[in-house]
Amino acid sequence: MRQATSAGKVALAVLSLVLAVFIWGKGLQESFSRPSVAPQLSMRQQEISLLAAPSVPNSFKPLLIGDISTEKLRQTLSGIPVERMNDRERLVYASLETNVRKRSLALEAPVKDMVLAPIQKALIALSDDSRDITSDLNVLITIKDDPLLYQVSCLAIGGSSDVCIDSMVSKSMALRLGFSQGLPAIAVLLGIAFLIRQIWLLLRKTGRPWPQLVAMPLSLLDMVLLVAGGFVVLGEVISPSLFAPFVEILTRDVGTPLKESLRVLIGYIIMTIPPLLILRQQLNGLKVFDSPDGGWFQWRFSPTGQAFIKAFVGWLMVLPLVLLISWLMNVLVGDQGGSNPLLELVLHSQEPLPLILLLITTVVLAPLFEELVFRGTLLPVLAKALGRSWGVIVSALVFALAHLSVGEFPPLVVLGLGLAFLRLSSGRLFPCVLMHSLWNGITFASLLLLG
Repeated sequence: MRQATSAGKVALAVLSLVLAVFIWGKGLQESFSRPSVAPQLSMRQQEISLLAAPSVPNSFKPLLIGDISTEKLRQTLSGIPVERMNDRERLVYASLETNVRKRSLALEAPVKDMVLAPIQKALIALSDDSRDITSDLNVLITIKDDPLLYQVSCLAIGGSSDVCIDSMVSKSMALRLGFSQGLPAIAVLLGIAFLIRQIWLLLRKTGRPWPQLVAMPLSLLDMVLLVAGGFVVLGEVISPSLFAPFVEILTRDVGTPLKESLRVLIGYIIMTIPPLLILRQQLNGLKVFDSPDGGWFQWRFSPTGQAFIKAFVGWLMVLPLVLLISWLMNVLVGDQGGSNPLLELVLHSQEPLPLILLLITTVVLAPLFEELVFRGTLLPVLAKALGRSWGVIVSALVFALAHLSVGEFPPLVVLGLGLAFLRLSSGRLFPCVLMHSLWNGITFASLLLLG
């Protein structure tokens, strides 16, 4: 009977692994067709920099603004086919083109250029002090409520800088630029300093010895069933399909973007149920009195202050490495696309409630669940079976694969390595959850600043 049960478990694990490889392979392939959010972020950064430039002291401009100019923004927009531009991008581009080409938009002379024709109508309306403009794009655009569009359009019809540049908006954007550019730059410098210190301690072997890593008495077969069977097959495919009609009923009368945020939150909760049930079943076979100090997951919430410090230092140390690998990948292979759809939702959402729901999903639920599975369960078992080094590497690779994005895979591997290092060096899971939450939270805040 025991042999039959064992054989069935092996067969189920093999089937789960095969299906997981197929599902993840298909997901990674599909990520190539998902648009990258990087071009939008770059354009938003350029727009904020242009608006902030008049209020940024000259001594800080090389650090915060660099070589960003109206010409660079025009070149960025020129790389987008006209038919793929949204209404606002067409108007901004047409205004910048007007300045470059030195064309006169005389009100009595219609423009023949199909790109510049809509901007002429908009600029005519602007010169008539009209707030609402209906262009050939059949979209209502309020130029004066868009600082960048107002500035470039005003300059396009020959307005002076005193009239076209809003000092209050410029100061506000300078403050936003300081948070989105200045603070990360300081964080990178601090992170490099902590990295150098950590490497020095490791080389000299003068640091404190790492705590013993406690692993649950589970096998690699159990991990295959948990990750491949529970997380991938049941969590990512079967459960969402089964609950899709109920989610549709729950969100049927809810408007966008609240509907999308609710679907993300509910969908994520549904995805976590199968692997958590499997993990609970696996833990049911363990004797409670055999559990080590702090439990099998070694949460160890206390001392809380120390956990926050370790999480913050860990975040600082991993930040320059993630940025470096992202830059190298962009230089070597270019933007591979496949950004997490959540980034797009946060970037374009303006309503508080949808943002709160997305915040709960990304900053609370995701770190708790993912750290429980990857650093709380998978890493210790892999380290026990394969050794610490291979355990760290394999767990980081699985963690990155789980996000199903080719473009984000290398940075996520680095993040996974950093979280595993924190798990090993602290002997606690709680700092890993805090560091993961901090990473997602700062990414969330950065998107809001650029949104």
